[in-house]
Amino acid sequence: MEMKVEFWKGKNVLVTGCTGFLGSYLAKELENRGANVVGLVRDLVPNSNLYSEPKISNMCMVNGSLEDLEIIERALGEHEIDTVFHLAAQAIVGVANRNPISTFKANIMGTWNILEACRRSPLVKRVIVASSDKAYGDQEQLPYDENMPLQGNHPYDVSKSCADLIAQAYYHTYGLPVCITRCGNLYGGGDLNFNRIIPQTIKSILGGEAPIIRSDGTFIRDYFYVEDAVSAYLLLAEKMESLQLFGEAFNFSNEIQMNVKELVEMILHLMNSDLAPVILNKGENEIKHQYLSAKKARDLLDWSPSFSVEEGLKKTIRWYENFLDKGLR
Repeated sequence: MEMKVEFWKGKNVLVTGCTGFLGSYLAKELENRGANVVGLVRDLVPNSNLYSEPKISNMCMVNGSLEDLEIIERALGEHEIDTVFHLAAQAIVGVANRNPISTFKANIMGTWNILEACRRSPLVKRVIVASSDKAYGDQEQLPYDENMPLQGNHPYDVSKSCADLIAQAYYHTYGLPVCITRCGNLYGGGDLNFNRIIPQTIKSILGGEAPIIRSDGTFIRDYFYVEDAVSAYLLLAEKMESLQLFGEAFNFSNEIQMNVKELVEMILHLMNSDLAPVILNKGENEIKHQYLSAKKARDLLDWSPSFSVEEGLKKTIRWYENFLDKGLR
C-alpha cells in the first residue's frame, strides 16, 4: 500500500467536519503532508482533537454550515480548492431518531450543497463523500459488499443512503469526480461522543463504574480504527484519477466480526478491570448484524488496515486515560 506524501504538497484541500472525530485526524495528516487545509466549521468545539497540536494553527477556518450553499461556494472559490473531503454530518443515531429534520438537512441537503458547489467550481479535481455502512440498511446477506442496494429504514441510515445516492447521481449526470467511502464504526482517541460504545465504556471503567450495553450485546458490528480510516481516505483520493475510479463506492473495514459484548469484554480485559457489563436489552431502531467486505479496496487500491482491533483499542485507551486525567470531558 503505497502512500504518496508528495501528492499533497501544496494542494488546497477543503475538509468539512474538520473538528469532528475523523476530520481532526485527516486534517492533521494532510497538514503533515504539506497540504493547505481549509476547514468548514459550524460550531466551536474547544476540546476537539484538532487543536491538540500547534501546527494546526496553519489551517484556515471558514465559519458556516453545510446548509449554506453560498458559504461553500465562497470557500471553494476564494481558497482555490483542488480536493474536497466531505466528512461533516450529524452522526449520532440517537440524535437522528429524536431530531430527524435537522439530521436530514445536515446529511442530505448538506451533501447536495457540497456537490453542487463542486460542480460549479472549475478547480475541483476530486471529491470524497463519507457515506457509511449504515447506508446499506438491514441486509440478509453478510458481509455487505458495494453492489448491495442502499435501503436505510431509520433516520440516520436513510440520510446516509440518500447522500450516497446523490453523490452517485452527480457523477452519472454531471461527471463530477467523486468517490464514496463506506466505513464501519470508527473508533480511536478524540471521539468526544461519549454515547458511543467505545468511549462510553472506557470512561465508565476509568470512573470505576460498570459499562452499560444498551442492546442485548449480540449486535455484530465493524470496529474500524481511525488512523486506518485516514490512510484509506488519502489512498483513495490519490488513486481515484489515475485508476479512473470516479463514481465508485468503497467499503473500508478490518473485516473482523465482533459483537458488542465481546468488544466491551476486550476493553475490560485490556484495562485490567474486574467490572462486569450491565446489559439493558433496549436497542431500538438499530440494525442487528452488520459488517463489511473490503475486497474491492484490497483488490483495486491495494489497501489493507495496519491496526488490529486490540492494537487500536490500546491506543484509544491511552488517549482517553490522558484526556480524562486532565479533567476534560
